[in-house]
Amino acid sequence: MLKEYSLEGKVAIITGAGRGIGKGIALSLAEAGADIVAADISNYGINELMQEIKESGRRFLSITADISRVDDVQKIVDMTIAEFGKVDILVNNAGVRGNDRPIVPLPGMSPPRDDIVDFDMPWSLEEWRSLMSVDLDAVFLCARAVGFHMIKQRSGRIINIASSYAFSGRGPDLNVPYCTAKAGVVRFTEALAKEWAEYNVNINAIGPGLVQTELSHQLIIDREAIRQKYLNRIPQKRFGTPRDIGLLAVYLASDASSWMTGQVIYINGGETVA
Repeated sequence: MLKEYSLEGKVAIITGAGRGIGKGIALSLAEAGADIVAADISNYGINELMQEIKESGRRFLSITADISRVDDVQKIVDMTIAEFGKVDILVNNAGVRGNDRPIVPLPGMSPPRDDIVDFDMPWSLEEWRSLMSVDLDAVFLCARAVGFHMIKQRSGRIINIASSYAFSGRGPDLNVPYCTAKAGVVRFTEALAKEWAEYNVNINAIGPGLVQTELSHQLIIDREAIRQKYLNRIPQKRFGTPRDIGLLAVYLASDASSWMTGQVIYINGGETVA
């Protein structure tokens, strides 16, 4: 392996690391040499991940936390510093998608009404804010919490997981809040990268297309008609894997990407150019 791709001696925090893309990133960073801090709202999948990380010879710390809460985010960083003495890499991966549905009742969905109030809407304000608190606010909170340490040590890598739908806004079907939040992640990445560039803190984003996870199998891949509709959008005619995203994260976390900041890399089998 080229030495610029090595993460030996680095400490990485990954939110939502217990499954799916987060797990794929955690395993790939560990394989490249990083010690792993897995922050997740539940312990689902954490024991299995811990075993795999430790088998690779890396150190592992698990923290149960709700990243939409300021105190929990600070706990993640404080425990990481206490255990490892530093934080080199943050991967803002944790997120929610919500159920696909329009933000107002569309023709054919329900009888027309002139007296609709917020709680009658497919997306209530409370649901909108709940999604934003995880998909966008938490990205800000986690970056802010590690920023002090990265700026002080004058080195760091932050990788924000956005979505290909931040680029196109055309999917998932009928999910404006999700697309909006991920577009916000993109602009946040660009703006903060400029603010922290002189301190050698590089901030980039990954915009995955549809990746094979437990959730995507339940909602899309295992349902033939829906599966084919999504495949038709992808020139390479396959869905991504957590490993695909993990390998890209290794590049962005390593010295190989030292002259890259404020960028968004869309990895989706060509969907954004189709």
